Amino acid sequence: MGKVALAAKITHVPSMYLSELDGPLKDCRKAAIDGHKEISRRCRELGVDTIVVFDTHWLVNSGYHINCKAKAQGIYTSNELPHFINNMQFEIAGNPELGEILAKECKLQGVETLAHVDTTLNPEYGTLVPMRYMNEDQHFKAISVSALCTVHYLNDSARLGWAMREAVEKHYDGTVAFFASGSLSHRFAQNGTAPEYLDKIWSPFLEKIDHEVVEMWKNAEWSTFCEMLPEYAAKGHGEGFMHDTAMLMGLLGWSDYDQPVEIITPYFPSSGTGQINAIFPVSPQSGDAVPEPQASSGKFTFGDSRL
Repeated sequence: MGKVALAAKITHVPSMYLSELDGPLKDCRKAAIDGHKEISRRCRELGVDTIVVFDTHWLVNSGYHINCKAKAQGIYTSNELPHFINNMQFEIAGNPELGEILAKECKLQGVETLAHVDTTLNPEYGTLVPMRYMNEDQHFKAISVSALCTVHYLNDSARLGWAMREAVEKHYDGTVAFFASGSLSHRFAQNGTAPEYLDKIWSPFLEKIDHEVVEMWKNAEWSTFCEMLPEYAAKGHGEGFMHDTAMLMGLLGWSDYDQPVEIITPYFPSSGTGQINAIFPVSPQSGDAVPEPQASSGKFTFGDSRL
């Protein structure tokens, strides 16, 4: 029925918001903002009606959760970085129908997931920042999925991604894009040193491994990347423990995925962390090549990958 038209790994650095404002950081993240606008343009061309964001700023301690309320509206200040994102207005139309379809299919495939329609909960800035630049005119509906998962296995997040794809393709009458909203390495600059790390990675080790990962993505080395993801998440201080990336890779078919990424905004440092905007072309499902989304499947079993 439905179609997953576009998938991407995207940045949501709060300095994008500061980049809008008059002052010393004016236009410092213009390339990242332009990347969001280009991804939005691609989604519009493809007829996307809803964007689903795997949000590494939505912390959960039990289960997986979907915020699919009909409308989110308000003024947001980040509790983590209130001097970066302060009094940012937002208004986003949700998609309760799709949210409930996603949750139902995830549960059917053994991944406990709850859809929240009647809720006062608003999205976190892993969703709000991208939607600010991609969806200012509210062209798209948007759904947020919890991806800062504290007691979860990465293989379950991969299974969730695959189940969500099947939910769209089997049960939804529409066209959807999925975004993993989070960084590559995510070691923030030590307190007191942030200004000198505005455009610098925290360590040469993290910068080197991030660049190696981007090359793997460009060369479609998915078997290698998927095998190393749990260790990369741990040693690279993965944002949200890189559950957003596991969800994205599960959606695409895990190590059976076969496409090179398209870099929209080249890798850049931000406050010590590594960032990128990259489109992951969606390959069609193809018979036996599609990984089975069971916990016992070798495609999705990382051992004890809980972080």
